[in-house]
Amino acid sequence: MHVTHLSLADFRSYARVEVALDPGVTAFVGPNGQGKTNLVEAVGYLATLGSHRVSSDAPLVRVGADRAIIRAQVRQGERQQLVELELNPGKANRARINRSSQVRPRDVLGIVRTVLFAPEDLALVKGDPGERRRFLDELITARAPRMAGVRSDYERVLKQRNTLLKSAALARRHGGRSLDLSTLDVWDQHLARVGAELLAQRLDLIAALQPLADKAYEQLAPGGGPVTLEYKPSSPEIVGHAREELYEQLMAALVEARKQEIERGVTLVGPHRDELLLKLGQMPAKGYASHGESWSYALALRLASYDLLRAEGNEPVLVLDDVFAELDTRRRERLAELVAPGEQVLVTAAVDDDVPTVLAGSRYVVAEGAVERV
Repeated sequence: MHVTHLSLADFRSYARVEVALDPGVTAFVGPNGQGKTNLVEAVGYLATLGSHRVSSDAPLVRVGADRAIIRAQVRQGERQQLVELELNPGKANRARINRSSQVRPRDVLGIVRTVLFAPEDLALVKGDPGERRRFLDELITARAPRMAGVRSDYERVLKQRNTLLKSAALARRHGGRSLDLSTLDVWDQHLARVGAELLAQRLDLIAALQPLADKAYEQLAPGGGPVTLEYKPSSPEIVGHAREELYEQLMAALVEARKQEIERGVTLVGPHRDELLLKLGQMPAKGYASHGESWSYALALRLASYDLLRAEGNEPVLVLDDVFAELDTRRRERLAELVAPGEQVLVTAAVDDDVPTVLAGSRYVVAEGAVERV
């Protein structure tokens, strides 16, 4: 699978831009702040319905514009599809596939798949648990686009349940009449049902990712491993793997935590509070790994993601956003050699020298709002 044409309107710094893309390597080179990352960010948005740089859509719309358009022509084998997203901050986004307007934005998931390397990836190792949960859930959705609906359902149920718990906590603190919490049982069942499906998918993913991540780390930093991915649920009650087993365990954990949850006014059990523990050797990578080891670990996770998606039949677009400038010569060369055979590789760099010679291919100069092929 590869993107053959990218069109943007009022996206980030671009009033309008058209970029033809080839299979193989394409490098976007130019000084910082000229819009290189905006191009690959748009491709990534088509794959995940989100940005790797910001948490909301508002910064993606050009200043003074009401909306932004991302449009891409995508080829998979002999099949071509035109996919379009209209970003409307504060309102519902819109989507079109092959010019049909009768689709939801999440219906475009799976048409474009990406694995993106960026300086922000260091947060996978050094950042908060939410960064690692997001990594897992985006990869789950890339493997099975229907999981976007499951994730949305979980967030909706969690929000409703937290609203009820917060009301109960406020009533209790102010000495008011106790709220009827009979509906909490219903929300417990919803949360456990959807949460069990999300949990089962995460555990299956980690089992598939573990050997690939260990192999990738060895390729990037020979003799520096092993790496271990260990899932840490929010409750000791949760030890299963099968969906029904996880449902029963989540229900039991919610019952156990109910008194504390009512006191604090928030849901304390579920996938939203779980952690992915990354270990290097026998120690947690966070807090113990050096800067170089942390970079290698983050890159290994992305390479493992790429190998997994490729093995499942639809090779993703590889995006390397200003990564090589962050790496020493040894890691730069090894990473370049590993990704060079990709069906489509998009690279951004401030100067030509940051693009390894093994990644020769098409090249664009990005400067002063213009994207010109050289």
